[in-house]
Amino acid sequence: MSLMEHLRELRTRLFRACIAILVGTIVAWFIAEPVLNFIQQPYCDLMASKAIQQSANHALPDGYKCPFVQLGVTDVLVLKLKLSLWLGLILAGPIWLYQLWAFIAPGLHRHERRWAYLFGGLAGPLFAAGAYLSFVVVSEGLIFLLNMTGPDISTTLEITRYVDFVTGMMLVFGLAFEFPLGVMLANIAGIVTGRKLLGWWRFAVFTTFVFAAIATPTADPFGMTALALALSALYFAAVGFALFNDRRRGRNRPTYANLDDDEISSLDDYVPEPVGAATSVGGYDPIDAPTSVDAPTPVERPRSLDSRYDDIT
Repeated sequence: MSLMEHLRELRTRLFRACIAILVGTIVAWFIAEPVLNFIQQPYCDLMASKAIQQSANHALPDGYKCPFVQLGVTDVLVLKLKLSLWLGLILAGPIWLYQLWAFIAPGLHRHERRWAYLFGGLAGPLFAAGAYLSFVVVSEGLIFLLNMTGPDISTTLEITRYVDFVTGMMLVFGLAFEFPLGVMLANIAGIVTGRKLLGWWRFAVFTTFVFAAIATPTADPFGMTALALALSALYFAAVGFALFNDRRRGRNRPTYANLDDDEISSLDDYVPEPVGAATSVGGYDPIDAPTSVDAPTPVERPRSLDSRYDDIT
């Protein structure tokens, strides 16, 4: 295909992907409300338990509502649109991922396609596991953070900032869980071996804790520790895959690994062939005997300086 044909194909693939995302967003609009209630659930449960503790009869007051506030007129509408877009990307994922794969796959070899299937099959579950862990971290982190407020402080969160906080945590944790795929890719490409990765485990664990401390938006140690431990476990899983892949491919083994130290090369099957007289091969006569070289001429005696240079030179 020419360059223009590739660009036309890319335009067609992008158009189909955009149509799929648009349809998915429209469908997601009708389920955005239950998803929003699910995201609000950790905060609402915590505030409900506080309201029960503060009430005289240890029950929820009549007409109790989850204490969220809306600062802008269109905040909830914009929030539902954002959730619909995120859900639309998830619902239309098989279609736009297929369009992306159909554009890239013709340029890959067969073994590269097999690895792409493996990475594609692992990327989705890893991201989902990271998002679920972030939701657990948010639930525990809210308990830690909101319980630090005194009884004279009234806590009311703004709905947009809270949802952005939760979805941001899910995005950070989900992308962080893709880290072992990068380690596996480096090993498959031959950039690093499993032994080197295993030797770097102290640095890797330290880096995961530093990354978790920076990436986790909450100040509680629970979220940082949970993310760091999960990433460390995934790193060791990737190291195990790298060691298995190196053993399967025969890396870290010299060419003489299967030979004994005192084993010599075998010459029993070697039978020397006698060299016969030259014959005509392919219609060409044998090479003639070399002719003698003429004797060298004697070197002339050097002339004096007076004869080689004039008055000027």
